[in-house]
Amino acid sequence: MSNACIFCDSVGGELLWQDDLCRVVLVDDPNYVGFCRVILNEHIKEMTDLIEAERIKVMQMTFVVEQVLRDVLKPTKINLASLGNKTPHIHWHVIPRFETDAHFPEAVWSAAVRQTNKPKVDGLFAILQAKLDEALI
Repeated sequence: MSNACIFCDSVGGELLWQDDLCRVVLVDDPNYVGFCRVILNEHIKEMTDLIEAERIKVMQMTFVVEQVLRDVLKPTKINLASLGNKTPHIHWHVIPRFETDAHFPEAVWSAAVRQTNKPKVDGLFAILQAKLDEALI
């Protein structure tokens, strides 16, 4: 078994925002427009291994990302997930969901329930980056 960690070895997506504790990336998933991750910058696998202030900050960041995605994309639902079974490095998935996506209402990792056109929002990266910067000032 390798000790490699994708979130230690790479940014994990297109970097939208970062501070000393965590970063927010836009995931390259053409089926899920706006799919973001909040990733801890340090290789720690459980939220309870963080001190309370760090836990609070990671969750606050996750909630800011959720709100920005809601404001920008107007999804049917936002899915929040922190699994870490395959990548034991704290990271939260923040996934906008739409009734028309390939898996709705099932989880994005389940079998598709329909074929769908892959959504695209021109300039989404810049829009999200600006909204995050504005929300975090």
